[in-house]
Amino acid sequence: MDNIYLDNAGTTPMATSVIEKMTETMTNVFGNASAINFYGRQARKVLDDSRHIIAKSINATADNEIIFTSGGTESDNTAIIQTALARKNEGRHIITTAIEHEAVLKPMAYLEREGFEVTYLPVDENGEISLEDLKRNLREDTILVSVMMGNNEVGSHMPIHEIGQIVANSNAWFHTDCVQTYGILDIDVQADKIDMLSTSAHKLNGPKYMGFLYQRKGLHFESLLKGGDQELKRRAGTENVPAIAGFAQAVLLANRDKADHRKKYMEFKQQLITGLETNKIAFEVNGKVNADELPHVLSIWFKGCRSDVLLTNLDLGGISAAAGSACTAGSLEPSHVLSAMYGTDSPRVGESLRFSFGITNTAAQIDETIALLAKIIKK
Repeated sequence: MDNIYLDNAGTTPMATSVIEKMTETMTNVFGNASAINFYGRQARKVLDDSRHIIAKSINATADNEIIFTSGGTESDNTAIIQTALARKNEGRHIITTAIEHEAVLKPMAYLEREGFEVTYLPVDENGEISLEDLKRNLREDTILVSVMMGNNEVGSHMPIHEIGQIVANSNAWFHTDCVQTYGILDIDVQADKIDMLSTSAHKLNGPKYMGFLYQRKGLHFESLLKGGDQELKRRAGTENVPAIAGFAQAVLLANRDKADHRKKYMEFKQQLITGLETNKIAFEVNGKVNADELPHVLSIWFKGCRSDVLLTNLDLGGISAAAGSACTAGSLEPSHVLSAMYGTDSPRVGESLRFSFGITNTAAQIDETIALLAKIIKK
């Protein structure tokens, strides 16, 4: 059996055309995009063309609302920390959720140590917040609301459009972590009244260590990195032109086939669930399974089976899955997402696996996964 990769929420393999685009750019465009000579102008054109493709993909009003970064962590940190510092004289209250990625939760913890007050909205068993909770916790001194669009561990999809409307009627700025949804779901920063948005290229078959922060025109804060005047003085450091070109190529691919991919991933999800039922395996899905949730992420509680034992046996059988976020995979701490949804004492916390689908997966691979799971669990 060939190895089967079902951890696409952790990272995705780079698409062939992305590798080709980056190789071509590395070979032929080596100039510094800040230089005014021929080679610099050549690099600048690649940069500008890529920025335009990406701005268009989220319906940004201007290309310069896109700031290229090293990825989702830097984008989240910049949006959260720099907003807090820029607006601290207007208020020191921030709202987020209990199931955000560590790239949001850790900056929040840092700001708490610096004297800011952070409200962590709870979630229900579907991994969703209450809009009434959000309204109730908004105050005159609330300067930022940061809510992820889709959860990376259980695939829950937050009501971003409704959240955007609520926050727009307050004094707060609205930031959303779209690392797990960009390239999968449709995103419109205008319709959803999003002020800042974070992404990462390696989640949509692009290069690692590359992402962008959307910053709505009219919002101002200092660069998190101190140095040169790149990205209109909003992100110091020489731009990684080949990776940016690769990112743009990945965006074009994702947008071209987005609807087909969503349909295929939902079919994989249902195929896996049906296969487990057919094999009479004791399990429950964490969260919901419907068209509103992230199509490529499926979290399953295997009753009575420890996550680490299942993962090890799957890996020995050539199948790669995950127990939670790849960024905390080496941690002995239980999933904060499942703990927030079901309580820290729930057996789900230590008996759940995440399967996440990507463009290289096939129905035959899902069948092989079902067969191996049945064999492991019955043994």
